[in-house]
Amino acid sequence: TETVMDTRTATAELGWISFPANGVRTMCGYDENLNTIRTYQVCNIRFTVRDCASIPSVLGSCKETFNLYYLETDRTVSEGIKGVEYWANAPFLKVDTIAADESFSQVDFGGRLMKVNTEVRSFGPLSKGRGFHLAFQDLGACMSLLAVRVFYKKCPSVVQNFAFFPETLTGAESTSLVIARGSCIPNAEEVDVPIKLYCNGDGEWMVPIGSCSCKAGYEPDNGNVCRACPQGTFKSSQGAGLCQQCPLNSRSTIEAATLCGCRNGYYRGDMDRPEDVCTSVPSAPRNVVSVVNQTSVLLEWHPPRDTGHRDDLSYNVLCRRCHSNERRACQPCDDSVAFVPGKRGLKDTRVEISKLRAHTSYTFDILAINGVSNKSPYPAQQLSINITTNQAAPSVVPIMHQVSSTSRSFSLSWPPPEQPNGIILDYEIRYYDKVDSVVQSEMPNVVLEGLRPGTGYVVQVRARTVAGYGAYSKEMLFQTLTDDEYKSELGQQLSLIAGSLVGGVCIVSLVAIAIICSSIYSLTHSPIFSSEVTMRPDMFSGPTPTVTFPTLSEGHSSPGVKIYIDPFTYEDPNEAVREFAKEIDPSCVKIEEVIGSGEFGEVYKGRLKPVGKKEIPVAIKTLKVGYSERQRRDFLSEASIMGQFDQPNIIRLEGVVTKSRPTMIITEFMENGALDSFLRQNDGQFPVIQLVGMLRGIASGMRYLAEMSYVHRDLAARNILVNSNLVCKVSDFGLSRYLEEDTSDPTYTSSLGGKIPVRWTAPEAIAYRKFTSASDVWSYGIVTWEVMSYGERPYWDMSNQDVINAIEQDFRLPAPMDCPVVLHQLMLDCWQKDRNARPKFPDIVSMLDKMIRNPASLKAGTNNVAPGPSHHPLLDRGAPDLSRVSSVEDWLAALKMTQYRDSFLGSGFTSLPLVTQITAEDLQRIGVSLAGHQKKILTSVQSMRHHVDDQSPTESV
Repeated sequence: TETVMDTRTATAELGWISFPANGVRTMCGYDENLNTIRTYQVCNIRFTVRDCASIPSVLGSCKETFNLYYLETDRTVSEGIKGVEYWANAPFLKVDTIAADESFSQVDFGGRLMKVNTEVRSFGPLSKGRGFHLAFQDLGACMSLLAVRVFYKKCPSVVQNFAFFPETLTGAESTSLVIARGSCIPNAEEVDVPIKLYCNGDGEWMVPIGSCSCKAGYEPDNGNVCRACPQGTFKSSQGAGLCQQCPLNSRSTIEAATLCGCRNGYYRGDMDRPEDVCTSVPSAPRNVVSVVNQTSVLLEWHPPRDTGHRDDLSYNVLCRRCHSNERRACQPCDDSVAFVPGKRGLKDTRVEISKLRAHTSYTFDILAINGVSNKSPYPAQQLSINITTNQAAPSVVPIMHQVSSTSRSFSLSWPPPEQPNGIILDYEIRYYDKVDSVVQSEMPNVVLEGLRPGTGYVVQVRARTVAGYGAYSKEMLFQTLTDDEYKSELGQQLSLIAGSLVGGVCIVSLVAIAIICSSIYSLTHSPIFSSEVTMRPDMFSGPTPTVTFPTLSEGHSSPGVKIYIDPFTYEDPNEAVREFAKEIDPSCVKIEEVIGSGEFGEVYKGRLKPVGKKEIPVAIKTLKVGYSERQRRDFLSEASIMGQFDQPNIIRLEGVVTKSRPTMIITEFMENGALDSFLRQNDGQFPVIQLVGMLRGIASGMRYLAEMSYVHRDLAARNILVNSNLVCKVSDFGLSRYLEEDTSDPTYTSSLGGKIPVRWTAPEAIAYRKFTSASDVWSYGIVTWEVMSYGERPYWDMSNQDVINAIEQDFRLPAPMDCPVVLHQLMLDCWQKDRNARPKFPDIVSMLDKMIRNPASLKAGTNNVAPGPSHHPLLDRGAPDLSRVSSVEDWLAALKMTQYRDSFLGSGFTSLPLVTQITAEDLQRIGVSLAGHQKKILTSVQSMRHHVDDQSPTESV
């Protein structure tokens, strides 16, 4: 209770207003304890009414009640005091008529207690801000007001359930309930809303509704205070919980921490709780073991020594296909590679990988992963292993198609295996009715003859590489025609042919006459009349020609073989592009990355998605901005040439984009790039028979070009492209521009006003510019030398003029190291000075086929010295000059194996005398794992030993 005024404690007059002025007076009285008090004018009245009969001076009766009024005001007390008339007419509100419960007739000072009557009245509510006046109206009673006490009730401020409730006034009635809204104490938050308490009429708080609790980082203290967690402790959530010590490998350096931060090198996973210990990433897996089975590999390993104190360890396996031992030469494996049970999230320490490419180097990285590996700023520790797949037989031919049929034969064709795993040498076809028969075919088609009419034959086919035969295809049934069916069909065909011949014989006669006359004129008017015909653009005029003569030295093409048509013989070169190259919608082409640059612009890797067909990778040559019309013609001429070829060992033209910018030539994509760089990156990694298979593919492509009477003029390993199955394909059909225009390419040198690749070009082509298939055969011999030397530069660092002079002196390149005699003899045959003595490309293909079918011929002796004059200074260029070698670094540089310098020196082979004692086991130990490199080093070591033996005792190595 809060008391506003109590007249019992007043010590001075209060200056009450009375009406009339002498109607009420201040007098002394006694309270219930017989203490003297004054009479005051107050709101709630404690009073005693005396019995009228006990007052001697009062005659008759008197009233024993009075009225209590109140008046609210907006003015202060001093402002509110006015004349008596105002108070007499003021709008007072009546509270009640007060009547005494008891009375007394006399006052006895002799010890008798006076009876005091006390009444309590409430009024309100009060709404005006300044206060209120109380008025006491006496209607004739004889009474004394002993004391007036004015008070109000309230509920005091309180903190309950971590919420603060302010001081709250009670209602006017004892049964009133007043709602008080609470607010959370500092560092506490609401649990349930709204938070409230009810204040009753007696000034007491009722049961609270809702509550607060201490925030994360704070704990309750003494029930109504939220205390901050000290350093080294934390509280992660709101509630009644207490602060906890930081878990292992974590700490908190501030007060009120909601989480303990992990120490350096330790982390929490995404699903870890704040009270869990901090953990670390695992170490690398250990002791990987690989088992290679043709184009599959099984990897097994041991778990890491340190799992990071977690139980959610798993493994990821990354696969990269490599062109050499250098990591930057690796690229991610194709999506076709299969991993069992998978390549991510492995729980077991074992994975089987299949559908790899044959004769290919792979690097597998095994990563140990746990729940915090993604939190570490450092890459996961990994265990790497390098493996090289074995040679593997080709996959099964998927299907065969019947092209035609007679009564005694039928013609079949089939697509190549999806996974050739090398160069397809030939196919074996097995067929039977009652007796098995087997035939061979180099191409994916065959005509089976000598069959019985009207008979069904079961046919199977399988492909062969240097690794052997693949499995037979599924059995398919094909039927020959009966004699009557064949005769009927043949008669229909003859009727059609006869009708066509009658209509076309006149046209053919006229064309033949025109061609013969034109040919005689050209031959008799050429500057040098010989057995060759050199075709030039200026020999043709008028309409687009439909016939081109082959060079006479090569003979005419066999029946059914197309003849190459020079696009420069067209009056409008664009017409040649339209005839021989397919126009591609640029929306089907997606350019991905630059892989090189050409004479006319950038070369890109990209994707081609023809409408309704499967997306394939492609190479895209572009024509740079600002080209001239002649540059555009020369650029598209290569497409006009390529578009005429269709052979597995010739780069395939997919099409051109000429109707939008940039102008593009699109060809199949060859994953392993140019042959010379590919061989240098894989020095010593292939068996000889694999190299012969690659040479056979190049020769097959050149045989096709020769049959079409096309002369390449720039056959070199740099212009042979290699795909992922090691199939070699002839490319770059644009040398004609080099022969007419200047270029800064050092490979080509001037001769008689043009540019010629001297190191690869036959002597007659250098001297007289006579390019024939025989000059291409000379170039093929140089390519063979490049292949067997793993991309060595022909004639090493000799100048072009020195090369010309040496060839004129009958010098020929020596056999590369470990080159079989039969292969070097093939090179020498190709380098015959008399071009007519050189073998033809069909002969070369046959010779290589014999070598492949008889691998023993490739092992029957090798040589490292070319035949010829023993005094020739170039004969020893195949091996390092040991007389000039003075250190291990010089020796490795001479062998072109400087990549092993640190391995040799780190293993203690710091001088040449120590190197001469090296063994194959030593090479394996120091990291020389490639068989070709080991052989080359050991051969050189043997030569050094002989060199040391030949020196005098006083000479040093």
